[in-house]
Amino acid sequence: MFGKSENQQLQITYSLLLTRIVLASRKDKKNKMSFPNKKINLSNIGRIFYGFSITGMGLQTVYYHDFPYMLIPPKHSWIPGFLMLSYISGALLILAGVIIVLKKKTKPVALWLGVVLLLIFCFYHVPYQFIATSNYMQPIAWDNALKELALSGGAFVIAGSFSKKNENSYRLITFGSTLFGITITCFGVLHFLYAKGVAEYISSWMPCRLFWTYLAGAGLLSAGIAIILKIKVRLAASLLGTMIFIWFIILHMPKVIVSPFAEIGSEATSALLALAYSGTAFVVAGSKKNN
Repeated sequence: MFGKSENQQLQITYSLLLTRIVLASRKDKKNKMSFPNKKINLSNIGRIFYGFSITGMGLQTVYYHDFPYMLIPPKHSWIPGFLMLSYISGALLILAGVIIVLKKKTKPVALWLGVVLLLIFCFYHVPYQFIATSNYMQPIAWDNALKELALSGGAFVIAGSFSKKNENSYRLITFGSTLFGITITCFGVLHFLYAKGVAEYISSWMPCRLFWTYLAGAGLLSAGIAIILKIKVRLAASLLGTMIFIWFIILHMPKVIVSPFAEIGSEATSALLALAYSGTAFVVAGSKKNN
């Protein structure tokens, strides 16, 4: 069908075409090796969120000469030298937050922060509920104490995630994740027990506020249990962090903007707490121990 010269020419053409295909595939492989797909580092995002939140609380403490509403129980006028204590504590919170954001000496700073917050929970919040109040049997009375415990858990997770990977760091991650998971589960339960009160906090422009309250409660409850039991932790914590960050954007920040001056402090604290919880969830999701 073809002459000898035509067959040779066809073979040469096929050889050149094959050579070009091989060279092109090698070049494409080299490009893929040079520019790999970078995964989003959830731990770093979460660390920055958490550190920014702690910095904000420190600034609040210095500005208002008082602690954010959940950091210590409200009746603290008996503490001697309280004004100086608020200045020192605020400065230390600012320093800790900045260090965590900048990722400098993260483990010791986050570890000490977690220990201090846990001590405040154990030896101030808990005795206060049983001694200074009469409503300790009501779950909502423990709301502020749980917020403190959640911040403590976040600090321990960050301390373990941003240190040399060994048995101690894994223990810190496990301990912090468990504390955080317990508090998130409790927050979910509170959403169901006090659904009408929670629904009133949702902006009026959102329809079906009670539905969103129950949906948020279900999300908190399921994510908290998953983190405690280590079931699909990365997925559960990623969804939890995303959900809480959405609340931060569409719920908390607008309230900070439109609130009267007298209420800005408490609304800003609530917004910072939401950012800290979102950040903690992202650090839990990005932790190698939980993956």
